Amino acid sequence: MMNNRDRWKVYKRVSVMFFLAVVALTMVQRGSINMGAPSELERQARMDTSGRVQSRAPLQEKMPSFQGVKGFWKASKQNPPPGGGSTTQEPSITDDASATTWDVTATNCSANHNLSGQDWFRGLEDTFKQFMLYRHCRYFPMLLNHPAKCSGDIYLLMVIKSVATQHDRREVIRKTWGKERLLDGKRIKTFFLLGKPSNQAERANHQRLVEYENLIYGDILQWDFLDSFFNLTLKETHFLKWFHTYCPSVQYIFKGDDDVFVSVENIFEFLTSTNRARNLFVGDVIVKAKPIRKKENKYYIPLALYNKTHYPPYAGGGGFLMDGKLARRLHWVADTLELYPIDDVFLGMCLEVLQVAPIKHNAFKTFGLVKNKTSKLNKEPCFFRSMIVVHKLLPAELLRMWDLVNSDLICSQKVEIL
Repeated sequence: MMNNRDRWKVYKRVSVMFFLAVVALTMVQRGSINMGAPSELERQARMDTSGRVQSRAPLQEKMPSFQGVKGFWKASKQNPPPGGGSTTQEPSITDDASATTWDVTATNCSANHNLSGQDWFRGLEDTFKQFMLYRHCRYFPMLLNHPAKCSGDIYLLMVIKSVATQHDRREVIRKTWGKERLLDGKRIKTFFLLGKPSNQAERANHQRLVEYENLIYGDILQWDFLDSFFNLTLKETHFLKWFHTYCPSVQYIFKGDDDVFVSVENIFEFLTSTNRARNLFVGDVIVKAKPIRKKENKYYIPLALYNKTHYPPYAGGGGFLMDGKLARRLHWVADTLELYPIDDVFLGMCLEVLQVAPIKHNAFKTFGLVKNKTSKLNKEPCFFRSMIVVHKLLPAELLRMWDLVNSDLICSQKVEIL
């Protein structure tokens, strides 16, 4: 028979084994969570009146019922995803050319402290330091995704960079040039690209509002990295990977900011006016731009990071148009280059590797219609009518200009630039 001491040893062993089993089970359950599994938010939205869960596919393509939207705020809050901010983690990623889902499910990446001892690095401002320390962290999990929305034949995919708090800009775009529709029998789809809200104090509230907006419109792609100037390049690379994964039949992509005026009709006219060659990449192209070496400038680049005299030709990020097949090639090239803190220039570097020359077109005005910001020409609707992209307009200005351009406007002459 066992004495009390032996019983105590057995009890301790059983307790430890039970604890380890619980921990292992918890880790397995967490590891099995992926974007294919519906969140509690989505589950609540798909509940019909009989209490049964509807299939996932209709949520991706159709606007949810009013009852689902109404019940959103009663849904239980989800726990925030692990990791956050700039202390990102090395992602676990499967480099599979045939991947059909977003294959990044975890972030586990530490800072590269090898830079800390270098003089040029110590002289950087804090946000630039963060970029350099975590520059090697390439991909992050998705928080909001709509894979089914990019299936089928799409002639033009409208992709707009935005941030959580600029919901008013997204709302105006949906009502104007970003409206999803059929034009000349060709399908147009729209997505907004977001990272995590940058305001730490209000992050949970802002995220909840983004999720609600997404529940209504179903057009937001969001990743688990902070929205910031230095993470714009991440937004570029993540979209290219997402496009390669989910969009097999998109002919053209328009990619731009959320404060631009766009004429979709003029995009169509441009694309159909002549037979466009493959590798089309057109916009407000900047040639022979020099890296800025003044530390106080937003676009400052130290010599140690880029030591060439000029950047390769690149299109201003306010808005550009590219061929869908080229976007797939850009995805693979982007993976071979180190991330660069200026997203426009980074794409130019990718194009240079592919030996693709971006085309400059006068209908893309990413710095305003004229250089003089106070000029009345910048608010002349007859000029806007002939443009493809004009930057920059705030929501009220965009709505007013859209109404003017699409009214019975009489112009003395049409500007022939398409």
